[in-house]
Amino acid sequence: MVVLVTGANGQLGQSLQFIAKHYPEIHFIFCSSSDLDITNLESCQAVFLKIKPNYCINAAAYTAVDKAESEPEKANLINVIGTKNLAVVCKEFSSVLLHISTDFVFDGSKNIPYNETEIPNPTGVYGQTKLDGEKAIQAVFENYYIIRTSWVYSQFGNNFMKTMLRLASERDSISVVNDQIGTPTNAVDLAECLVKIICHTELVEVQQPTTDNFGVYNFSNEGQCSWYDFAKEIFKINKIEIDLKPIPTSSFPTPAKRPKYSVLDKTKIKSTFGLEIKNWELSLKRTNSI
Repeated sequence: MVVLVTGANGQLGQSLQFIAKHYPEIHFIFCSSSDLDITNLESCQAVFLKIKPNYCINAAAYTAVDKAESEPEKANLINVIGTKNLAVVCKEFSSVLLHISTDFVFDGSKNIPYNETEIPNPTGVYGQTKLDGEKAIQAVFENYYIIRTSWVYSQFGNNFMKTMLRLASERDSISVVNDQIGTPTNAVDLAECLVKIICHTELVEVQQPTTDNFGVYNFSNEGQCSWYDFAKEIFKINKIEIDLKPIPTSSFPTPAKRPKYSVLDKTKIKSTFGLEIKNWELSLKRTNSI
């Protein structure tokens, strides 16, 4: 079984490389943007012709939420056109596409977890391009899993956890917003989830070729917290003493509006694929021990 992973240098791409050794039955091929330019259809076709993957995990994305407000064309090129190109070649080569989307497709106006049937309403360029990417896949073919996730962090790449640890080494005091509520997601847990979906799909295809679980799913760790709570737990686990101050979003204006509440309901993905999902605090401790 051949699994092509785009965005190999990002934190999800690196997390997939980290766990790949545990799945000897899968031949992973990791492509960075220099190996595979998803914004170029001919580049996608050439790579797929050579590799002929059974599955493609699209971990490539434009994720600079604030910068997207001033770079809408670039965000659209990667998140919409690039995503559509992958869907087109996946259809052409009979590959299954696993695509990573985001809680930013929602406006955050609710106060109960969002499920997959909620009507999206992004408030910024990043969220809109990720939603348009979802729609681009759905317009091309049906053999896809779109996985919406939130607040991704890991020991790899750039993320909130690493930013907090860096700031703690530079400052005596840090202020973090406490009125945005969501769920931190360990990128290694997300990577494991994607591989389990692939393995489940392979098993189902053998036993019941007509069974179809394709569609949109939510995945994050369990529980919920504010960014302030997340930072507090990061410092606690790392035994860092620092003056951590909670502040409202209004005191920390950003170019892009963030959802005030973006907790995702994972009922569908747990029941479909038999997943057990770790609580975010437990997963954060696990990250620290890796």
